[in-house]
Amino acid sequence: MTNPATRQDLEAARLLLSRLGVDPADLVTAGWEEPVAADTEGDERPMPTIREWIPVVAGLVSRSTAASYGSYWNKAEAEWGDRAMDTITASEIKALSELVRSTALVRRNSRGGRNAAENFVAAVRCLYRHLENDGRLDRHRNPARRVTKPRRNASTRRALSNNQLAELNDVVASTGDDPVLDSLICRLHEETASNARSGRAGSFRREHRGR
Repeated sequence: MTNPATRQDLEAARLLLSRLGVDPADLVTAGWEEPVAADTEGDERPMPTIREWIPVVAGLVSRSTAASYGSYWNKAEAEWGDRAMDTITASEIKALSELVRSTALVRRNSRGGRNAAENFVAAVRCLYRHLENDGRLDRHRNPARRVTKPRRNASTRRALSNNQLAELNDVVASTGDDPVLDSLICRLHEETASNARSGRAGSFRREHRGR
């Protein structure tokens, strides 16, 4: 049992409470309340679906990027349209990229659908990268980061050997309607490595004929 407070103890207590700005009556009437945790759950934005997110990203990237990725985004939407993006797994993305590879159109420069699969993975990564940038998905939970792009095949292009180049020059210089002009154009390609799409040969031909 503690000893009763003396008058000096009470005066000291009143002085301390006065300095703290506390009314002695508050110690009797005030109750203790547990702190209420802030409700942050309502502040979190919902995870969008693929169908909801594609038009958002399409408005953020350049027109050329949206045009390049558009067909691949359509495939992703057809497969996962109403699913929240954080429910799609890396294995599902990989599986769909393989399906895109197997159904790719065969063109002259086709690489067995590898380009299509690579572009599909890049298109999906673009969607998830903007989801990360928007703070809606942690990078460690991003499934697209765990999907590797298919390895590219070695290029089928190769340089002509010296003998082949010499044979080509002999044929160009001895045949055709204008062997001199053809030889000059051939030399232009050899020296500058320009191709038909660069337009150099066409402009060179027009200048030569205009003389």
